[in-house]
Amino acid sequence: MSTPGSEPKTTADEHHDGPSHSAATAALLAGAAALGGFLFGYDSSVINGTVDALKDTFHLSGFVVGFVVSAALLGCAVGAWFAGPIGDRIGRVKVMLAASALFVISSLGSAFAFSAVDLTAWRLVGGLAIGAASVIAPAYIAEIAPAELRGRLGSLQQMAIVLGIFAALVVDYVIAQVSEGGATGTFPWGGGAWRWMFASAAVPAVFWGVIATTIPESPRYLVKKHKMTDARRVLGRVMGRGDVDGKIQDIVRSIAEDRAVHLRDLRGSRLGLLPIVWVGILLSVFQQFVGINVIFYYSSSLWQAVGFSESNAMFTSVINSIVNVAFTLVAIALVDRVGRRPLLLGGAAGMALSLGTLTACFATAHVVDGKPELSGAAGPIALVAANVFVAAFAATWGPVVWVMLGEMFNNFIRASALAVAAAAQWLANWVVTTTFPGISGFSLSLAYGLYTAFSVLAFVFVIRAVPETKGRELEDMDRLEGPRRAARA
Repeated sequence: MSTPGSEPKTTADEHHDGPSHSAATAALLAGAAALGGFLFGYDSSVINGTVDALKDTFHLSGFVVGFVVSAALLGCAVGAWFAGPIGDRIGRVKVMLAASALFVISSLGSAFAFSAVDLTAWRLVGGLAIGAASVIAPAYIAEIAPAELRGRLGSLQQMAIVLGIFAALVVDYVIAQVSEGGATGTFPWGGGAWRWMFASAAVPAVFWGVIATTIPESPRYLVKKHKMTDARRVLGRVMGRGDVDGKIQDIVRSIAEDRAVHLRDLRGSRLGLLPIVWVGILLSVFQQFVGINVIFYYSSSLWQAVGFSESNAMFTSVINSIVNVAFTLVAIALVDRVGRRPLLLGGAAGMALSLGTLTACFATAHVVDGKPELSGAAGPIALVAANVFVAAFAATWGPVVWVMLGEMFNNFIRASALAVAAAAQWLANWVVTTTFPGISGFSLSLAYGLYTAFSVLAFVFVIRAVPETKGRELEDMDRLEGPRRAARA
């Protein structure tokens, strides 16, 4: 390794522009990586507009449709599990390119599907891409961003996800509107409208792939591969006039061993894993067990089930999506000012209160023909509570968990630990998505009561086990301590 002074001072010193230019460069690179989050949201949501058409085209039962919809989540878990170790071997950018290719293959394969079986297979391929993007994008952003900007830039991942969800809903709506017969009808250019919905995902996938070819590799990956000159060049772009050589030495010191990282490196004395890895896993699980995806996957049918008309139910879903986007912007503004722990605590409290209100509304609703019906003030109260829940999640647990997963692990284990945590998140998502229809069919108040309980548990968990990472350099994560006990990685 070169020592300070053995080469021209640093790449940063050759720049005539100041920190504002380097911050803008870091933001652009983070935004390019976050396009994977856009595809994450787009691909996972584009199927929503196709459900009824799939039922009619392939003559599917509700159970089979549910399996087709949730199959991508299983692929997500696998993709997330392997993305980290692969990223440590071949680099973050190459994993982005591979994920982009998988997105294209999945979208086109789904568009030309001839049965539920091969459609499920294509959705699994898309899930692999989503899972990989969910790991590699936040890891890259955390490794490219200066400490003082890392929270806001890391939040771009969640912002991209919610924009992807919103874009998919809009594209589905437009395609259905211009097609004769809606989603089950024929698109003006030929073929079923639902097939064009799936095919539309190929456009942002190709765009992400092209953009990924223009961004530099993570400086921390470059240091691990002893590409010091390249690492200096990248750090010079994002640090401005900062001490690039000092940063290089910090990275070197933080990498404990010069070898490929394996999942066995995450082992610890407590329940088989390092304590900080368990913190990441449980953050991921609680993020899903509060039931957020119930709102985005089932909101239209949920509101119809409690007495809303179809048009009002769909309008409510649009409002939920807008609230989701708006309050993600709030998170981006606050995460580096307030800190991670305060946002998580405030979000858990807000979700517990709003979910508790929904539980009470459904528990006291009149039952008509075996279904609860919200009447009088209960309907508006439930609507407000649902949107407060979405706002509380979007401003806190949605983006903050992704920020923390990208930064809470030390350099040596980051990609692999993030992969394990993200895989746990996708499995938790799959559990909630597949169990909600059965639980809610028995009792909506029971379903939302469970989500309320998990919100309370999440609050307690943050108090007892989650460390603050605001303002810490990634090289300092070896010394990360929780509020009450050390959580050494």
